[in-house]
Parts: sequence; structure tokens; C-alpha cells
Amino acid sequence: MAMKLGVIGSNFVSDWLCEAVQATEGFALTAMYSRKQETGEAFAAKYVIPTVYTDMEAFLSSDLDAVYIASPNFCHAPQAMDALRHGKHVLCEKPIATCLEEWQAMQQAAFENDRILLEAMRPAFDPAIQAVRENLPRLGTIRRAVFEYCQYSSRYDRFKAGEILNAFNPAFGNAAIMDIGVYAVHVCAMLFGRPLSVQSQSVMLCNGMEGMGNIFMPYGGSRPDENFTAQVVYAKIVDSVTPSVITGENGSILINKLSTPTEITLKLRGKDPEVLHFAPVPNNMIYQIRTFADLIRRGDVHHAYQEVSTIEMEILDAVRAQNNIVFA
Repeated sequence: MAMKLGVIGSNFVSDWLCEAVQATEGFALTAMYSRKQETGEAFAAKYVIPTVYTDMEAFLSSDLDAVYIASPNFCHAPQAMDALRHGKHVLCEKPIATCLEEWQAMQQAAFENDRILLEAMRPAFDPAIQAVRENLPRLGTIRRAVFEYCQYSSRYDRFKAGEILNAFNPAFGNAAIMDIGVYAVHVCAMLFGRPLSVQSQSVMLCNGMEGMGNIFMPYGGSRPDENFTAQVVYAKIVDSVTPSVITGENGSILINKLSTPTEITLKLRGKDPEVLHFAPVPNNMIYQIRTFADLIRRGDVHHAYQEVSTIEMEILDAVRAQNNIVFA
């Protein structure tokens, strides 16, 4: 029997999630929460969601098994912890929290209530990134990794015209590192774990919003031949024109887009490029839905994905502290 899933938030990301749910097995969309009845009803009609709530307590007290959270960043932690205390499993959009302290409190709530808490980070579950992981040994000793994700926001022109929408309002927990850079940080943490240190530099906009930034993170151990440097390049105010690249002494792996990879290329020294095999899908959110359902069935409250989210939060905290990125 399908588990009952409720949705918080009616933006375009929620659209993608609902489409993914309808394309997979495991969940049935049965309720949604919206601050406004008319907004909720319009969204619910698209996906035949039978019940719309404008009262959060009533929404969380219903017979839902799980909740998907796609509200503004600053709402993630309080809404997730409230849902967990009501006995709901939680799939929460990236970034799962605004800081490490919030994330740790969310984890504790999940453990205490024996419920699954999972960050909705698309590349974390995409077979493309697994193909990268499996082929890393072919590169030999890793020497450099550059994870780049720059995307000119559809709302930036309005910002430049003087209109401050939510996407460029720091009070909502927004910053380029939180909204865009988090993808690159998460993939780096997935593949290489916790860095030895974090050094960063941000470009700030006139209202205190971070528009873009760079992060440098050394990795390695006691032996010099284990050392390499990872760089994260991210922006909401320019587009990327180059792929992400992991380079070793034998060659490189190129990833065309971190959030939704469609092509992974292996270029070994002296050999023709090799396109790594995986099957791209129109909406890679299906993979996180499948993983979420599987974790619930197995009751795997202490799952391994949480450690990557912890490292992600540690890096994001360091970047914010180094560049005075304040959510106010």
C-alpha cells in the first residue's frame, strides 16, 4: 500500500517533486499545506491532491505518513522538527537547514521519534554520480577537483531593477552558497568526505545577499601523494560555461551539470574520450523519492546520507562565517 505524502510549499520545486511521485511507486499525494487556500487549491488541482490545509497543526495531525518540505530555507528546521514530533517522516529540500546547529537539532528529533529525515539533494541519489564514484580509481592519484555550478537566476534582472524578491532576500535564509553552491558542496562531500580546512571568498550584492563565491578545500593525509585540492565555484548572477572536472594523474572525469547530470565523460591520457554509461531521466527527483521510501520501509533512521549533510553544513557554516553572510 502506498504511503500518504503531504507537501509543504507550492513553488516550481514542489511541481517537480509531485511529478516524480506520480511517476514512481511508494507514495500517494494526499494533502498539502499552503498559507493561502486559493494558492493551495490551485496547486492541488494539478496533481489531484484531495485535501488542502492552511493550518499547520491540522496538516501535521492528519493521517499522513510522510511530509515533503519545500518552504523557504529559514522554515526548514522548525517545520521539519514539528513534523518529526508529530510522527511523520521528512524529506526536506536542500539546504536541509541554515546552519549545523539547526541540522543537529533536526537529527536529534528524528532519532527521538524514530523517523526518517532525509535531505532532498538530487545528485546524491542520481546514478550519474554513482558512475563518477565507480570510475574514480581509473584516474589514478587524484590531484584536483573543481565542482562548478553557476546559474543566472530568473529573478536577478528584477533585483537589478530594484525589486527584491524572496530569492534575493537574505532574511529568508538565502545566499548563493545556500541556493546554488550547496549542490557542488554536497557532491564534493559525497565523493571525498570532510576537507582538512575551508577557505572561501564571496561576492556580495548591495542588499547583503551573496551573489557568488569560491571555496578552496585541501584533502589528503600524512603522505604527500594523497594530497589534492577541491574547489567549489558557484553563482546566482552568472552562468557556467564549463563542466565540473575531477583530475587525476591518469586523466579526468567531466560532469556537465551537478544538479541534473546528463553526460559524464572520462578522458584518460592518450585515449579517446569515453562517455560513462547511465540512463538520464527527465526528472531525477524520482531517485530521491525511491530512496526515501526505501529508508522508511527499512526503518533506517541512522542512514549514511546524514553524514554527508553534516559535512555540507560544516562547510556552509565556514563559508558564511568567513564572508559575514548573515540571514537578517
